[in-house]
Amino acid sequence: MSPKTAMVLAAGLGKRMRPITNTMPKPLVEIAGRTLLDRGLDSLAAAGVTKAVVNVHYFPEQIVAHVAGRTSPRIVISDESAGLLDSAGGIVKALPELGMEPFYILNADTFWIDVGESNLDRLALAWDAARMDILLMLADLDCATGHSGGTDFLVGPDGVLARAKGAPDGLIYAGVAILNPAILTGAPGGPLSLNRYFDEAIAAGRLHGMRMRGRWITVGTPDAIPQAEAVVNRAAAGAS
Repeated sequence: MSPKTAMVLAAGLGKRMRPITNTMPKPLVEIAGRTLLDRGLDSLAAAGVTKAVVNVHYFPEQIVAHVAGRTSPRIVISDESAGLLDSAGGIVKALPELGMEPFYILNADTFWIDVGESNLDRLALAWDAARMDILLMLADLDCATGHSGGTDFLVGPDGVLARAKGAPDGLIYAGVAILNPAILTGAPGGPLSLNRYFDEAIAAGRLHGMRMRGRWITVGTPDAIPQAEAVVNRAAAGAS
């Protein structure tokens, strides 16, 4: 099962990226000549995704104009101009476009550099609807650039996740997942966090994780931009 649809979470305010985000949304920040949003959308297209729902709230017209010419994947805008809905709330609003088959979730302010097989393809191969409600892509601390926090999840021997609470042997949530939308049936409207569904899946033993291969890059503040560009440029030099 390789998802053909994705939800791209691009509605955040990007407060830590100020002053850059005083005049633009964070997903349109460029790293080595390509926006964060395009890096994510290009990865989805390469993995065979044909439709991406992009939610917008902050400077929404800029994102709408930026993606207007894209055909791969086809872009559908989910407008949250009236009010931010948080991660899960935005997905619930977009469910009519996302459908009821499992789909990718992608944070628009992180990206990664694959080593070998595509990590999105690996995630799709690891997905097992019989055992999982959500499958997260995870990164090792020593494979992360721009990450200033601790770890998020511990991986059990069967691949089931538990909260790491910063444990040194934990892994970081890399902002990519596959989710079975059936778990959102009956979800309330309004702001809602994905963490609620992560915790429910943990309690049911149905939150799983896959360790990515390569370098994961998060761009949270202006000083993270040169770090990210240095990693991208080294990878490009190594590939040439």
